[in-house]
Amino acid sequence: MDKTRIPVIVGTGQVTDTTSKPEEGRSPLQLMHDAVKLAAADSGAQDQGAALLRGLDSVTVIRLFADTLPRFASPFGKLANAPWSIAQRVGAANATDLVCPPQGGDSPVVMLARACERIAQGESQAALVVGGEALRTELAAKRAGLQLQWGEDAPTTPNQLTGVKDMYTKAEEKHGMRSAIAMYALIGQALRHAAGQTVDQYREASAKLFARFAAVARDNPLATRRKGYSAEQIAEVNAENPFVGFPYTKLMTASAFVDQSAAFIVVSEARADELGIPQDKRVYLHGEAHAHDTWFVSDRERLDQSPAMRLTSRAALAQAGKTIADVDVFDIYSCFPSAVQIACKELGISPDDKRGLTVTGGLPYFGGPGNNYVTHAIAEMVQRVRAKPGAYGLVMANVGLVTKEAVGLFSTERPNKPFMRADSDAIQREIDAQTKVRFTEAPQGDATIETYAVLHGKNGPESGVLLGRLAATGERFVANTPADAATLAKLEQVEGIGLPGTVTQVDGRNVFTPRFG
Repeated sequence: MDKTRIPVIVGTGQVTDTTSKPEEGRSPLQLMHDAVKLAAADSGAQDQGAALLRGLDSVTVIRLFADTLPRFASPFGKLANAPWSIAQRVGAANATDLVCPPQGGDSPVVMLARACERIAQGESQAALVVGGEALRTELAAKRAGLQLQWGEDAPTTPNQLTGVKDMYTKAEEKHGMRSAIAMYALIGQALRHAAGQTVDQYREASAKLFARFAAVARDNPLATRRKGYSAEQIAEVNAENPFVGFPYTKLMTASAFVDQSAAFIVVSEARADELGIPQDKRVYLHGEAHAHDTWFVSDRERLDQSPAMRLTSRAALAQAGKTIADVDVFDIYSCFPSAVQIACKELGISPDDKRGLTVTGGLPYFGGPGNNYVTHAIAEMVQRVRAKPGAYGLVMANVGLVTKEAVGLFSTERPNKPFMRADSDAIQREIDAQTKVRFTEAPQGDATIETYAVLHGKNGPESGVLLGRLAATGERFVANTPADAATLAKLEQVEGIGLPGTVTQVDGRNVFTPRFG
């Protein structure tokens, strides 16, 4: 094989800051720059990686939360072209491929595969992928009334690849379901019901699952929550750990207000040889695939399944000629318990698999830096497989509401064939051919609850959200329950799935009134 067309990961860097005062905290750009410098030094290349950085021809910056969600828009300025700003700071004057991909926790894996593909096709010799967030410092600075300057102009705009697509239908949004908390709770309840669990059994199982993640974070100096929470602490509902979306507590959700950054560098084997990068620093991407499930949650036939997770993992493993039994270590995207539980179901592994399900501690305990968590997972996975030559590590990334999935398979083993991405288009066609549920936006009459959640605010339960089925036609609908305290409390005390009631329209919204036995 032509060494100029064999991609290899040669350096990773991570930064976590949990202590700096807001006036001393680093901006996202500063955090990213520091992570890139660490990645260059980690490569073992000559001159602490300075020549490696100068030779970059591609720079990708994972989209910041400030550029993703309006409620996270920063008051401290905007980076007009974040890849250009990074390239200027590391001396990569020849970098012409400047990319800021669409939002999504899957983007680090997808952008890694893109970098590898460009090298395999002779379009690139050295690529950088980096991302970072400073929401902890930003929040503290706003509370302190500080005026920081984090923005920077640029002579060009980045390549944004494809546009951003909304994750919610108008009907979902109208009924207060425009939140990951609502949707992952609905998915979790569907998983629970399919498994034959009560609400208490499900919350206990979720807490035990995440206690194993918390234990990994406890031993990870880069994690932001290192208390090593027990299953009992994660499950217990109290003032410090309230319900956020019943049945999930605060300690079962991603922690977004963190200062974290991560980067990795991919070069051709020929460039690695030129720079004197040692063999024991080299890690290869052996398989990658990505696809999305039926886009909108309320259109999915089954909420307790993810064909995209199942098919992309199979495709990535098949590329490498491996099976799930050949994987030595995993990192499964963990924004909520249901994300991990459905992944385990589709991968065919147990939630308490002895190989472990995270190398970082996961989004609730390591930290959930926006779209960039998986860059950290990749960086840590590279370190893990370096430490055990010949081992294989699988990273599963997720974005949205168990929507877009991407899987990468890593090893120090040198591939015996040229790099080629899996046929994700074929996977997508298979998923798109599946039957979608029959849906109505204007339901009337007798119905039952298919899955539900109770959303909480600072003062306790605020609203009930659900997917239901009409008794007469079987059509699905979205609705709210009456928001009185008695109804919401009852929904947290009884089995709500299958509960009968009546749905009507009130002021343009569907209201399902349950009939408690």
